[in-house]
Amino acid sequence: MPFALKNSYFLPLFITAFGIASFAFTSTAQAEILPQAELGLKITLSQKATSRPMSVAYIPAYKKYYIADGGLAPMGSETEAPMSKSLIHAYDETGKYVNSAKPGYDNRSIYFNPNTNKLETITYNISSDVGFSPNCGIFSIQLTETGEVKDTSDEISQFNPAFGHSGTMPTYDAANKRYFAKQGRSDKIFIIDPSKREKIGEITLDLAKAGVVQDDLSDLYAAYTGIKGEELLLLDVDHKAVLAFDIAGKYVGKSELPKEMKLRANNHYTGLGYANNLFFVFHEPEGEFGTYYGFKIQKK
Repeated sequence: MPFALKNSYFLPLFITAFGIASFAFTSTAQAEILPQAELGLKITLSQKATSRPMSVAYIPAYKKYYIADGGLAPMGSETEAPMSKSLIHAYDETGKYVNSAKPGYDNRSIYFNPNTNKLETITYNISSDVGFSPNCGIFSIQLTETGEVKDTSDEISQFNPAFGHSGTMPTYDAANKRYFAKQGRSDKIFIIDPSKREKIGEITLDLAKAGVVQDDLSDLYAAYTGIKGEELLLLDVDHKAVLAFDIAGKYVGKSELPKEMKLRANNHYTGLGYANNLFFVFHEPEGEFGTYYGFKIQKK
């Protein structure tokens, strides 16, 4: 659940209430895992990603989805700042292209924060794991009054070593104001309070119970759902399934993806997201520039 307005940094009261009510519902709702994932939406990319398509967000008030590209910034020069050329793209609720903009970040996760009422992005190397570099941290992306993406943004926070792996794609728990950062080639998920410089907790996923090993799974992404008992979802690339775990890392079930999908090595690292109660998987072979599949995984 996502959002942000033109030059104002607050939402109309009715939008704010809508966002809070929606979040409260997903935070307390009980669900069950669907044995077969149900296709909810397809977003066929209208243009080639600037590097790799990364994550997906949704804004209920605008009924728009946002897809963020990733890509490192070029070296700076006397005439050009070291800013990433990566774009953020907006699509409507049917998957129709709206617009694109270049805020200048190597995006890893994009999401709506109902606590700030802003569309936010977390960049590559937020942890400074591979050394300090500019434009790393958490930023809010400005939108027009009708939800189109703008080139402008604001800094929320700079690098924080608590996030661990440089390429992690953290997901946000708005109720508790914390992040979950999947660590690379690991069964570990770090829990981060952004006001602290060290992780506040760590989840160990029970991969043995799920019948998988780390190399089967999305390497750096675990979706946070806000659904009690099924808080974490991971893509099992090798077996074409989405696995569900509770907040303690206990395996609770899986939802199989269509067998005809052709997942590739890049699905371990990019093209993932959770927005509007849909788990998104990038299907690179479909369409000129690839297609995002949004699957319903949990039954309410």
